[in-house]
Formats: sequence, structure tokens, C-alpha cells
Amino acid sequence: MSEQGSQQSSSSPLHTERGSTSIQDSVVSKIAGIAAQEVEGIRMGSGASQTASNLLGSITGSGGGSTTQGVSVEVGQEEAAIDLTLMAEYGKSIPQIADAVRRNVANRVESLVGLRVTEVNIVVNNIFFPQMEEEQERQRQQEQQRREQEAQEQQRVQ
Repeated sequence: MSEQGSQQSSSSPLHTERGSTSIQDSVVSKIAGIAAQEVEGIRMGSGASQTASNLLGSITGSGGGSTTQGVSVEVGQEEAAIDLTLMAEYGKSIPQIADAVRRNVANRVESLVGLRVTEVNIVVNNIFFPQMEEEQERQRQQEQQRREQEAQEQQRVQ
């Protein structure tokens, strides 16, 4: 029995002779989402979820997008399978982006969590244009500044 226990501890850093460590799905989801976003040329989630997130962010003043948007995981005792939904930047090679995302997500999850990643499935469901996003962001900032100036003017009048 002790021989089997020592074999198990060498196969997984999460199960040692001193105890076990369980990793929640939400932890793996966040790490996978952050790791995917480290790759240039992608946005997590679908176009609709991006729009909803941006709208919510403009209302609440938060940065918008969640790190788990577009991430689904199945976590076992020693393994994890990850599904990602993302948008790719127009003009970039989707197979190269997908390969870079897959490598980075697997490396991060394996090194930070200690789970072996069995698969990283990627669905590219849209493309985006960075120049258009920059222009929209500039317009949003100008609108926000205009609203703040109007609010200040109203305060002065009262």
C-alpha cells in the first residue's frame, strides 16, 4: 500500500503523502482565460458576449470582460480538458493563433495548477478589427468626457 502511495505522489504534485490538493473548476477557468489572452491577436468569447461585456463595463465603470468569458473546463483529480471560444484578429493566421493559444494555456495550467492538460479545444467564432476597436474606444472616451463636463456644468449652475 505504501509503495502505491509513493507512486501516486510522484505522478501528481496534487497528491502527496501529507495530503491532497483539490483544484476548483473556476481556478482552472481563470488561469486558462488569462493564458489565452496573453496571446496576441485574440479576444475571448463571442462577439455578442464582447458587446454585452463592453456595455456593462461602460455602465459600471469596470474594465469589462471577465477572464473566464469563453472558457469551459472539465477538471478531474489529475487532468483537465479545456474548451475556449474566441475571436481572431483579421489578417492573422488562425491556425498559428490557435496553436499558440493551445500551447500557452496548457503550459500555464500544467505549471501553475499541477494538472495534466489532456486537450485544449478552440472554437473561433468571429473576427475583429483592431483599428475599428481603437476608434470606438476613442469615441467612447470622448463621450464620457463630454458627459463629465456636462455634469460639472450642472453642478456649477446649482
